[in-house]
Amino acid sequence: MELEPVVVLQGPRAVGKSTLLRALAVSRGREVIDLDDLGTRDAVAADPALFVRGEGPVLIDEFQHVPELLDAIKAELNRDGSPGRYVLTGSTRYATLPAAAQALTGRAHRVDVLPLSQGEIAGVREDFVEVLLSDPSSLVERTTSATAREEYVGRVVAGGFPMALRRARAADRARWFDDYIELIIERDVLELTRVHQRRQLPLLLRQLAGQTAQVLNVANAARAVGMERSTAESYTKLLETVLLVHRLPAWGTTLGPRVGAAPKVHVVDSGLAARLLSLTEDKLGAATAPALTEFGHLLETFVVGEVSKQLDWLDEPVARGHWRTHDGDEVDLVLEREDGKIAALEVKAASRVTARELRSMLKLRGKLGSEFLGGVVLYTGARAYTHDGVQIVPVSRLWRR
Repeated sequence: MELEPVVVLQGPRAVGKSTLLRALAVSRGREVIDLDDLGTRDAVAADPALFVRGEGPVLIDEFQHVPELLDAIKAELNRDGSPGRYVLTGSTRYATLPAAAQALTGRAHRVDVLPLSQGEIAGVREDFVEVLLSDPSSLVERTTSATAREEYVGRVVAGGFPMALRRARAADRARWFDDYIELIIERDVLELTRVHQRRQLPLLLRQLAGQTAQVLNVANAARAVGMERSTAESYTKLLETVLLVHRLPAWGTTLGPRVGAAPKVHVVDSGLAARLLSLTEDKLGAATAPALTEFGHLLETFVVGEVSKQLDWLDEPVARGHWRTHDGDEVDLVLEREDGKIAALEVKAASRVTARELRSMLKLRGKLGSEFLGGVVLYTGARAYTHDGVQIVPVSRLWRR
């Protein structure tokens, strides 16, 4: 706000954007223009210029309900483009809004507001990503992790939505997630566009949840719900627009002809993914092959989410993606600093990591040479150590030092 005329807080519903905006309103002696309120929305839609005038900051909640506001803000900024004029929140991805959204190109700074991180829940400041991007070897410490597999399962299933976390009983959380999904599909998605197969949309979302932490295959999801592939692709983009799922792009396609170019898909929150798949702590805690596979995918989505939250707090932009070759090598998360240095991250749900499981990381290191900062494998074991130059670190290091 000290530098930018417009700050846009974008993130899924119910992560705390409105709470943050109200706290800002109290500290600045301003009111919040809440466009979730239908009366306020009608008034703003009738005369958007009236509501964007005056001394900043002007605070507008869920601006996507009246996109005409952006043109009115642009007109105001043509007269006074000083920093801190507007703070907007939105539960749809800003860049995917209609052409009116482009009115503020170059004038709006977007900030992702995601579900709570594990450190935020515990009230501690995480530094995992900072260390990973500066000195990965220092992540290996002599202290052991006391986090058991049962706790990891509990954290993954709970996720990070504040209102879900307030519900201690699993059944109460499940009801909240069900209501949350219905609200977004019945209100936010249908506001964006006409959906001809609205009953199929929740089914498609569940199919995408079944692919979380895997290469996105829209054709398979479409077949499973009896939908044309083109329609499924369009609906998948809608689900991305309302921030329920996101694509993790392929990285390193210039490293060779055998590098895959398809993105992975991740549900925005591991707790939401678990609910969409009807996966409970008891189911994931079972010592069966399906439970281990399902927990592995959810744990990867959980870790990608935690790392993404910490990345969004950094001043330096960091590109992110996954690396996968047609020969079967795969690294779950690749982070590229602006200077071209690369850190790589793998996620294993097991309590031990074998030398064979380091093959992909070592192959990537060999291709990158001096550009490779370091590789880290996060696992559910207790001890941190180094094997063949790769750091093996407990998942709990994400939020515990």
